[in-house]
Amino acid sequence: MGVAGTELSEAGRRRGLLVLLVSTFFAWAGFFLVIPLLAVHFVDGLGWAAASIGLVLAVRQFVQQGLTTIGGVLADRWGPKGLIAVGMGIRAIGFTGMAFADRYAWLMTASIVAALGGALFESPRAAAIAALTRPAERPRYYALAGTAGGLGITVGTQVGALLLRVDFALVSLAAAVCFALIGVLVLVALPPVQVASGTGRAFDGIGRAVRDRPFMTYNALMIGHWFVWSQYYIILPLAATAIVGRAEGVAWVYGLNAAITLVLGYPLPRLVGRRLVPIRAVVVGSVLAALGLGAVGFVSGTVGLLVAVAVFSVGVVLVRPNEQTVAAGLANPAALGSYFGVASLSLAIGGGAGNLAGGVLYDLGRRLQAPRLPWLMIGAIGLVSAAGLWWTMVRRGSDANLAPTTVTSPEGDG
Repeated sequence: MGVAGTELSEAGRRRGLLVLLVSTFFAWAGFFLVIPLLAVHFVDGLGWAAASIGLVLAVRQFVQQGLTTIGGVLADRWGPKGLIAVGMGIRAIGFTGMAFADRYAWLMTASIVAALGGALFESPRAAAIAALTRPAERPRYYALAGTAGGLGITVGTQVGALLLRVDFALVSLAAAVCFALIGVLVLVALPPVQVASGTGRAFDGIGRAVRDRPFMTYNALMIGHWFVWSQYYIILPLAATAIVGRAEGVAWVYGLNAAITLVLGYPLPRLVGRRLVPIRAVVVGSVLAALGLGAVGFVSGTVGLLVAVAVFSVGVVLVRPNEQTVAAGLANPAALGSYFGVASLSLAIGGGAGNLAGGVLYDLGRRLQAPRLPWLMIGAIGLVSAAGLWWTMVRRGSDANLAPTTVTSPEGDG
């Protein structure tokens, strides 16, 4: 299974965190090489319906986040290292398959294979981060991971837009290489860290997480935010292409998002963290993300689009590290893998439904000549989610228990 994070040497612990940080960069770079361009290539390029690509993205989201609970259970039993490496390899196979997808069934199959890889590595990687970090340093590490992810998004979107001019197959193969490199790196350099204490039955951790009312309430309310966030992959690229007038608009939108993540991804959460505990920062960020995305329906030029995307991006910068900090704070250290696996269901439901509904609403808006319809509905869902988080976890005073320094493991330092 491995050794507990507290039993590793300081050098080993820091090496493990560095490996996970590097893997974050390559994972986001590889993902954003392909996923944002699916809609551009298949809808704008080949004339497929936006709803059909929305369904592909929705199925990928449901499969990955729905099954990642199993990855969490396996991580509790066997440790995260092997699972992360195998998952990255399977995702590389899935993206290789997308390179040669000329039929809808082939694209759907390749997407599902890529999702299965993600299901194996996602919660084990999150659990490994929680096990290797001390509670007080988690916000800082998650902010660093956000910055690494932003850099990966920058590289991925810009290289993807460049390679798309040559061939979509080249885009997919480049992404596959990214995930293959991560698998090798993890096998060679990640310490065999243990992410669970105790020797209970395989699914005991899931039962414990499901019965944890504060934890499940938090995850249920985050569904709305993930619904909003998922539009980043489906209708935002379509809107960018339509408003700017050419496919390069996608690169501009994602480049701006990545620049904001790079510049603000580390200092902004730390600055806000001096005044707000993580759950309050999640609420503020969710509101900004919803307002920014909702505003896309009311802009008609490139400048207005970029301003709306900037507001959305700042919101995501606030949410990303803090939602992970809150999840780690609410999780029981005896079953970190299972808890993070259950938490992924929030993204599975919100992201999957968002991808499917986004494509459907976009097509509906065009048929009804009501282009603002999808953006108004999506923004409203995000605001309702933020209001629910504020009402249940802030107004009632439970946020005082979610400061990162109060999170402890049985060993005392995570």
